[in-house]
Formats: sequence, C-alpha cells, structure tokens
Amino acid sequence: MEKKSPDLSEIKELEFVNDEEPPSLSPPVSYPLTIKHEKKQRPSALSKETPPASSRSLKFLKTYYPAATESDWRDWRWQIRNSITSLQQLQKILSLADHELFRGVGNKDALPLRITPYYASLIESSGEDNAIRKCVIPVIDEYIVKNGEASDPLCEGGHSPVPNIVHRYPDRALFLVTGFCSTYCRYCTRSHMVAKDKCHFGVRNLEEAFRYLESHTEIRDVLLSGGDPLTMKDEDISYILARLKKIRHIEFVRIGTKVPVVLPQRITQKLCNILKKYHPLWLSIHFTHPDEISPEVSEACARLADAGIPLGSQTVLLKGINDQPSVMKALMHALLRIRVRPYYIYQCDPILGSEHFRTPVETGLGIIESLRGHTTGYAVPTYVIDAPGGGGKIPLLPEYYLGRDGKDVLLRNFEGKVFRYPDQSE
Repeated sequence: MEKKSPDLSEIKELEFVNDEEPPSLSPPVSYPLTIKHEKKQRPSALSKETPPASSRSLKFLKTYYPAATESDWRDWRWQIRNSITSLQQLQKILSLADHELFRGVGNKDALPLRITPYYASLIESSGEDNAIRKCVIPVIDEYIVKNGEASDPLCEGGHSPVPNIVHRYPDRALFLVTGFCSTYCRYCTRSHMVAKDKCHFGVRNLEEAFRYLESHTEIRDVLLSGGDPLTMKDEDISYILARLKKIRHIEFVRIGTKVPVVLPQRITQKLCNILKKYHPLWLSIHFTHPDEISPEVSEACARLADAGIPLGSQTVLLKGINDQPSVMKALMHALLRIRVRPYYIYQCDPILGSEHFRTPVETGLGIIESLRGHTTGYAVPTYVIDAPGGGGKIPLLPEYYLGRDGKDVLLRNFEGKVFRYPDQSE
C-alpha cells in the first residue's frame, strides 16, 4: 500500500474572515491618501509580482500542502495563514527530540510557535543540530531562567514616553508599529511584547506616537520595528511612511525586518514601488546563518536593492548556530554577494531563558579578529552589546591599540605584529 504524504492543511487552524492576516486591534482605516486596495493576483501577473519559487520550495509544497498551488505558495498572505503554529504540525515534517517536545510553565513571556511554510522548508527532515532549526523551535531551556536575565533587559519600557515609542538616543527614536512577526525567533529581545501582542496594533492606535514624533524636533531618524513592520498591509506601510515623510525634521527612516529572510514572498513589486517613494529609506535585515540565503531570499534582496534601498544586516551571535568564525565569515561573504552590507553583530540579549543561546563576549571578539584584515572591510560588521538597563549599543573591538611608547602609538595588526605610529602632533 502506498504511503500517503503528510498534509499540513488537514490540521485546522484559526481562519480570519477579513483580508488582513493577522487582524488589527483597531478597525480598518479609510485612508486620506490615494491608495487602492490590491486586487487578487492572477497566476500570470503573479509571475512578475512575487519572487519565483525554488525547486526545493515546490517539492516541499507538493509534499506537505498538496491541495495548494504554486500561486498559493508565492502569496505572502497564504504563507502567514498557513504557518506552522503547533507541535502537531511540526511533527509532520520533523522528528522532534524530547527537549523540543517539552511544554512547561513559569515563563510568562515565552514566545508562541510560528514558522512560515517557506522557512520550514529550509529545515525539513533536518537533525536537531541544524542551525536554523535551533532558531525557531522551542526547547526546554527556554523555561530555565538564570540570574541577570530579564523580561525587558534593554529597559525599553523605561524609555517609552508614549505607547509605541522608545526614545533612548537624543536624535532618533524607535517606533514599534506592530506586535506581530511571521516567524518567531526564540531569542527575540521583545518576546515580552510579541508573546502577548500577536497581532497588528492598527494604524488608528499609532496617533499618539505620531504626535510625539511631530512635537520632538530633535528627532531626525526613526526606526520602524515591532514585531515586523513588513508583515503589515501595503496600505498601512504606505500610510505610516507618508505620515513620517510629512514631519520635516525627520530626515530618514529605517525599517528593521526579517521578512526578506523568512517570508521573501512578501517582497512584491508593489511593495518595492511603495517603499522607494519614501527615500531616504534604509532596511536593516536580520540574518542568522548562510543557509538562509536561498534563491528566493537573493531575489527579494535584489528587488529591494534595485529599488534604491540600502540594505544592512543585523546578526545575533548565537551559541552552536553561528559562533564559529568560518560560519560567520561565510555569512558575511554571502551577504555581500546579494548586496547586503554587514552592519552589526549583536551579543545575544539576556532575555528570560536565553542562556543556551548566549556565548562569552570573547567569542564575538574572536570572530571580529578573524574577519578584520583577513577579508574585505565591507565584510566586517561592528560587534556590539546593547547594554542591559538601557545603556544603548556599545561597540567592542579586539585590542589593536596597545598604548604609547613616548610619542609613538603602539598598534597590533591582524597578524599580531606590533607597529609604531609617530604621533607627534601637539
């Protein structure tokens, strides 16, 4: 008897009746801007509108979602609606280890499980040591809280003068526009927020934040984050960017996102056309491992870069995932090939239950030392610790400056050799 292929669509999940996935906390907005709602894409139009599906994606689709079509797969809303949100679904594609099957209590900020079908295709039939798998599948260690860990270790709540705004630095502000991500990273700094706000706030609920930004003329730089801003509707993204564009003292906007990595189908031509209307606009994309850079991700980044949007990467240093110099160098090189400039390597924040992800600081310093001088400077990001308690990002470097000998400065190069710089200036 032929074995039946597992079908994830057999598992009934919550369906939302409106066209927004997930729903907002507030009702839809009638926009003052001239924005038309997107019509259902025909398959022929879809071929140019969304990134193509790779052969791996199509094989995964046929195996686990046999009732769905390629057009479905390439529809980012379908990806979110059909995301894996239960262990029952996970076990259809993976053999889970005991520590991955555990469901405990005690960590009220424990993240929900959510993995897009596309991102799940990267870990199909993988072993428990797979790097991407470790990033998204819950394990028992998340419920083990150690000293120094906190729900909000960066004290963002203490720097939030109004809802949705974090104003820590003098000339820039963090604008949290949604509480939803299409895929939840288990080491998320804002697990305390997205663990309970698994939805969009709705643009109606952002008015107080807009008023704060309008009244604080010292703010010249706004970072949109959340959650993931690119999981919002085109109309909402355009509305937020248009509102910010009208604030004269805001010189440019950044968007922090992992969508191009976990949901590349979202990078439609329409979205790129919207984003490029609001230059200067920058994207900081969260990459973790070289295995994430698939044909779909490469295409998504190419579309964004072709729209004139500078792309930078932000990578969290994670134990057993990307803490080897060879892995990090491979990631940095791969990013440059898809026109993404390595920007930051973050020391993992001490959120609750994060010890199994955190490396010694010396590991990060060693990685920077393995890059500096051994590859192009464009491939060397800045290693930072976002200081617990709200101290902000503090850069760390290996000790290349060794002090002085008389008026000479002593410097150590990438080979460990010591050189003198004649610092004769008064």
